[in-house]
Amino acid sequence: MTSVNLDACKAAISRWKLAFNQQNAADCAEQYSQDAVMDARPFGRFEGREAIQAFWENIMEQGFNDVDYTDVTWEKVDEKNYILTAKWTMNKAFGAVHHELWQVQKDGVARLITDDFEVLGER
Repeated sequence: MTSVNLDACKAAISRWKLAFNQQNAADCAEQYSQDAVMDARPFGRFEGREAIQAFWENIMEQGFNDVDYTDVTWEKVDEKNYILTAKWTMNKAFGAVHHELWQVQKDGVARLITDDFEVLGER
């Protein structure tokens, strides 16, 4: 049986993927906490929602879209924190999500606290 908080995390990643596929960087960034840290290998580290939004805008402007996750695993850290790992593909690249820490906030919405992913190749 899944917990309400895990369901909130799964709903949040679905919102992120939908926003990305609709090319909406602001909605992508909204899925991150205000002070989130994103390690996007090989691009670098992005700290805070504003920097993360700028990163996604740049990626979208380069024509990247159609993201999909496979081999998704969720690891419970505690009642409010879950770690997602997965493989991902886009129209022009593929890679791995090494560590996404999703945390259910006071408002009941899950947001990314840390995001560590890597581009492994082009398509």
